[in-house]
This record gives sequence, structure tokens and C-alpha cells, in this order.
Amino acid sequence: MEDVFSDDRALTVAGLVIEVHAALVARLDAVHAAAGLAGTDFDVLFRLARSPGERLRMTDLAAQTGLSNSGITRIVDRVEGKGLAARQPSPDDRRSSVVLLTDEGRALLAEHVPMLARAIDEAFYGELDEDAREHLFATLTTVRNILNPNATAGA
Repeated sequence: MEDVFSDDRALTVAGLVIEVHAALVARLDAVHAAAGLAGTDFDVLFRLARSPGERLRMTDLAAQTGLSNSGITRIVDRVEGKGLAARQPSPDDRRSSVVLLTDEGRALLAEHVPMLARAIDEAFYGELDEDAREHLFATLTTVRNILNPNATAGA
């Protein structure tokens, strides 16, 4: 009988990714909370800011975040209620909505993103040399594209 607890490299890599994710989310959540945001709120606002015209269809936003339609609706309701984003009917399809970043959302991101970048740099990124940074970027992009091929929907 094969030892299921043997050192399987794929399981170890997956475990490391999960550990890194949990540690990074914990650190970044503290930075988001200082700005009055949940991490998912920031994710939505940042994706809008990086999209053409600072807007995305709800379905594309759901695809990019990996959330269900109802999950993304709850987040958009929350950021819209804070005046950070606005929803409007899609000009291409009246059955769907487009979410856009507001001036207030843009201003909040302009203040928040430098603090977030500093926290990421202090957490781990600043410890990596340029080759390691490029390799990490390429590897994570490849893995993301495998696991979430819709991650750039609407971009």
C-alpha cells in the first residue's frame, strides 16, 4: 500500500500557496480595514480602476473575481452604498448592468493603493530580487490563467 502521507511535491506546493494566501490576506485585510474596506470591496474597486473606462459589466466583474453573480451583486451594493462605485444599465444590453468607479472611489484608491503597495513590499515582495519577482509574476500568471481563464473578462 502506498503511503498517502509521503512527500508529494504537488501537494506541498498547493499547501504552500494556501499558507501564503492566508498570511497575505490577513496582512492586507488590516490595511483595507484602515480605509473602511473589506478586501473584496478593494478587489472590485481596483479591477474597475484598471479596466477601460473604469467600468465593467457585472458578469465580467463576477468572472474576474471568481464570485457568483449574487456574490458580486452584494459587493457592488456595498461599494455603491458608500458612493465608491455606481451601477448603470449597459448600453449594449438593457438586461445587464455596468459598474463604474466614481470620483469618490478613485480618490479612495489614490490614497489607499500606496499604503497597500508598501504593505505588500514589507510582507514579502521587497525581499525578492528582480529575477525572483519576474519569475513569481510569470508563474502566478500562468497558474491563474489555468485556474481562472476568465480572469481578464471585459478588460
